[in-house]
Amino acid sequence: MQSGAAAGSGSAAAALSGRNDGSPGLDERPESQENDSDGFSDISDSELLLLHDRAARGDEEEEKDKQMEHEIPSHGKLDVNAESAESLLQYRTGDYVQRKRKQELEVPLEKYHLKYVTVTDVCSQTWCEQQMVYRIEEPEPVRLEKTAAMNEGSSIHLARELEVHDVVSVATQTREDSWAIKCLNILAMIPVLQSGGRIREFPVFGELDGIYVVGVIDELCYSSKGELELRELKTRVSPTLPRAAQKKGHEFQVSLYKLLFDGMVSGVLQPDVFIQQLKLRPEQELGPQVMEHATKSGLTVSTFRDVLELTCLNLTFSDLPVIDSLKLEYCYQRDGSLLGYDVVSFEKENIMEQLKFYLSFWKGLREVQGVDIEDAWKCTMCDYASTCEWRSQKSNNMHLCTQSKKWK
Repeated sequence: MQSGAAAGSGSAAAALSGRNDGSPGLDERPESQENDSDGFSDISDSELLLLHDRAARGDEEEEKDKQMEHEIPSHGKLDVNAESAESLLQYRTGDYVQRKRKQELEVPLEKYHLKYVTVTDVCSQTWCEQQMVYRIEEPEPVRLEKTAAMNEGSSIHLARELEVHDVVSVATQTREDSWAIKCLNILAMIPVLQSGGRIREFPVFGELDGIYVVGVIDELCYSSKGELELRELKTRVSPTLPRAAQKKGHEFQVSLYKLLFDGMVSGVLQPDVFIQQLKLRPEQELGPQVMEHATKSGLTVSTFRDVLELTCLNLTFSDLPVIDSLKLEYCYQRDGSLLGYDVVSFEKENIMEQLKFYLSFWKGLREVQGVDIEDAWKCTMCDYASTCEWRSQKSNNMHLCTQSKKWK
């Protein structure tokens, strides 16, 4: 497939955007939509791309999924007549179901055939973990208003990106090609940062608490004080700043970006570990268009290992500073007007504690959790509310508690 190129009036440097030959029109770069009060109020340019990235991951495993379908056990209905009165009560309150689930607990990374999770995946857990799981298992149809919101937000983000660099679309043939493009973008952006310039769409990845996490930093630049600053743009459907519950996810997002970026420039990223964790083929030859762009950039590489090792070396010996400050920028989608800024305080101990909890789900160490009772207002904005098992269970428990008090 021959891919087009998006031209802009930015610098001579260009960010590569991979397109998979096996899936025409698929942009390989993460990430996707951020959960908000209506599911689509806040959109960052990096987040807009995760839907495509998740589709790519799904396409890679589609055949594997089909082969495994006949192996998935079918659980019959519970014969409650065989249970004692005590067991029946436990079943009605959800205790029995909980015990059954614990016995059959699956590791989500294996269940969904994922080799890594994205920053947006983890941040979605701060809003509602159950909703995040439903979106993986039963993707909701994209409503017209959501499509319009995506288009408006996308236009703002693209305009911002083209201010900094051109965007060139490149045909990819393998997973290794897609990752090579991320590496080539990093190699092109390092000198810009070294010279005090501004970059957008910087890929970040690394191992956090035993799981590989992948994301894309919206913007990196230097402040008037010379500090390296991370800026995350969020476009809003309404001309208002987000609620505290929404800001929680945004603040967690930029904090994760800092963790990943700081690790990369500190030499934490190890090529062999990376290859093993993501099940990549180090000696895979680069595709023709990827090789062409690498050569134009003055790089002598032929395999994915060559590109990855060169990227890790450049990051380690680049003398780039760690990120000093985190800033969230909110603007109105309709006209691009600024709504406000938030400066985020990075509290590593608190972030690591939250991260460990959220990643424990992906490791299969605990079951999925929905919102607490005090956050049940989120359910009124959720497309899965009518069929949500977590919500139904909480409602039943409250009903039984009420009945129990009446009996007393």
